[in-house]
Amino acid sequence: MALEPGGTEQDTLALRLAQAPARGDDRTLALRLPGHVPDPEAVSRLAAALADRIGPAVHPYEVAALLEAEGLTAEQIKQRYGHPNLFSLATALYEQVPRSYPEPPPAADPWRPDTLRCLLRGVLFALPGLAYLLTAPLWHPGRHATAPIVAGLVSWAWGQALGHRAHLRLATGRREAARTLLTGAPFGAALATAVAAPLAGPPPVLLAAAAQSLYLAAAGVLLVLARERLLLAALTPLIAGAAALPWWEPGPLVRAGLPLLALVATVAATGHVLRGALATPAAGAGGPRPRPLWSLPYGLFGLAAGVLVLLEGRHEPYAVIVLTVSMGPAEWLLYRYRGLSVAALRATATPAGFLLRSAAVLAGCLGAYLLPLLPAARLTGAAPAPLLLLAATLWTALLLQAFGTAWPPAVICLAAAAVAGLAPTLRPPSGPAVLPLCCAAAVLALVTYALLLLGRPARHV
Repeated sequence: MALEPGGTEQDTLALRLAQAPARGDDRTLALRLPGHVPDPEAVSRLAAALADRIGPAVHPYEVAALLEAEGLTAEQIKQRYGHPNLFSLATALYEQVPRSYPEPPPAADPWRPDTLRCLLRGVLFALPGLAYLLTAPLWHPGRHATAPIVAGLVSWAWGQALGHRAHLRLATGRREAARTLLTGAPFGAALATAVAAPLAGPPPVLLAAAAQSLYLAAAGVLLVLARERLLLAALTPLIAGAAALPWWEPGPLVRAGLPLLALVATVAATGHVLRGALATPAAGAGGPRPRPLWSLPYGLFGLAAGVLVLLEGRHEPYAVIVLTVSMGPAEWLLYRYRGLSVAALRATATPAGFLLRSAAVLAGCLGAYLLPLLPAARLTGAAPAPLLLLAATLWTALLLQAFGTAWPPAVICLAAAAVAGLAPTLRPPSGPAVLPLCCAAAVLALVTYALLLLGRPARHV
């Protein structure tokens, strides 16, 4: 066997057999000296082994960092792969492996709703109505409805404003929110009772208005502090008494005692929760206290919503029950809208594309809220159009409030409530179509404003 150099660059040795090869059989083994000429086969094997990590790279430097992380030394790069340095090998790998950019794993939905909690809140909104079912023979609410209605409107408006202010204080700390509720809730109950007192008439009517105001204030505290299950437990006597009515006549004492027991339990639970919240350590400097003016539009919206619901209830009382229970699913869909909007923001690259997706999300959520109300309206014998239009008005206004936009929905709903409420006083009086028309105009204005406002990506960042 003879060794002879090949070429002028002295980088290859040719090993030839000493015996003359057969014709056409040139048995020559070529050996490259390490460190000078790249070895394509070795580089290809390395590229195949690291393809899943090289593919997403956007620059050879990323591949170089990967090779360093794999522990390749300069000597190994020269001897094993025939490249003079790390960056030469990284460039070869980057050029050999096709670019592939896998989709990132889906991010968790930051607005994922608590389904059970939302449904429970919808039930809790309607359960107090059982008290009227139990106590109706004692004070005849049909003949003395003015005082409870006025007290309810005041409580509703005050509760909306107080709830907003308490949520602002929750950002500072639970203790600060509890202090706000401890001051505001009793004042709201006293205010509602005082406003209803001149309209009450007989003492039982005034007591009913006062009990209603006290309950709404206490229940509002528990709902703001997310103690829905405790409120449900406090209403157990009321639920048990109303459930037994079809088979048992409880008598005046039980009819009055069970709602009173539920009221006492609710107030006691509220006191317990507030005491626990006030015992938490005070937060540090949380900035200036929120101004009362910030909560004013929420209170005005509560008043407008109460008037609209009252006007609907005059013609279709069972529709009000359906609407009240639907507030739980409505809250759930508010969370879903925000989550779907964030997903749409991640899936689009242009403002126009996001606007289209945002409109689709809004239409889908609003349709999902209104669609179950249609058979519910049929079941209760209510006209579907007024109920659906009123529900759409309230949900779209709540959506805008959820994004911190309070004055436009408050003004629009107040205008609709004022026109619908004053229309019967005109000469000649307007027909029953005025409420659906007012709600339709409000829905059109609210949806248009929501598309203009929430169709911009900046509102969802």
